[in-house]
Amino acid sequence: MKKKILLGILLITLCLTACTKEKTVSKDALKFKKEYESFNEKKNDYFEYRDLDIDEDNPFIYKTAEDIVKKIENKETFIVYFGDPECPWCRSVIEQAIKSANEVGIDKIYYVRIWDGFHNEILRDTYELKNGKAVLKDKGTEAYEKLIEYFDNVLDEYTLSTEDEETIKVGEKRIFAPNFISVKKGKAKELVQGISDKQEGYNGKLTDEVLKDEDKTFKEFYNNSITCKSDC
Repeated sequence: MKKKILLGILLITLCLTACTKEKTVSKDALKFKKEYESFNEKKNDYFEYRDLDIDEDNPFIYKTAEDIVKKIENKETFIVYFGDPECPWCRSVIEQAIKSANEVGIDKIYYVRIWDGFHNEILRDTYELKNGKAVLKDKGTEAYEKLIEYFDNVLDEYTLSTEDEETIKVGEKRIFAPNFISVKKGKAKELVQGISDKQEGYNGKLTDEVLKDEDKTFKEFYNNSITCKSDC
């Protein structure tokens, strides 16, 4: 009888422990939250940053461009996000990107920052216009050059605009921000920005219609990525 009582108490204790145990939040997830929220209620010389409330239960894991190159060359399957906390378009989609990922069950997205300060490039090539031509100003990293090659099939052309709104081709493709890219066994399969056509400018209001658009884009992308783990 005593053994049954002790066993019952043990089972109840284990149940209570399991039921009350909090989910462990990764250091990267907390760092991501702190990093993006650190620009709330701030502005730069061009615009005021959108205030964000980043879920600490987010899937982001910090990686360098070199890390991503290695994963590609190792023929791994993963999702990578190129962005920055100071990128206004990134700030307009990131909350929904997290919400949709959590709802679909995506628990790991690698994150590569593109800047160290507003428009201070630490990864990509930069060009400027001179006499109507695009001229290389600063060379990007070696890892970036490899990523441009590996992601060629999903990237857009890099163009610059003149004061007369003429489009000038740079002659190479570019990783923009926000860019979410799914990779299957080392091959880029799909790229989305998550930006809704219904959003009016990078600081435009995120209406229910805009958020619904973002949610649809991200969930389709994430679901395709899940399917890609076994067949694509």
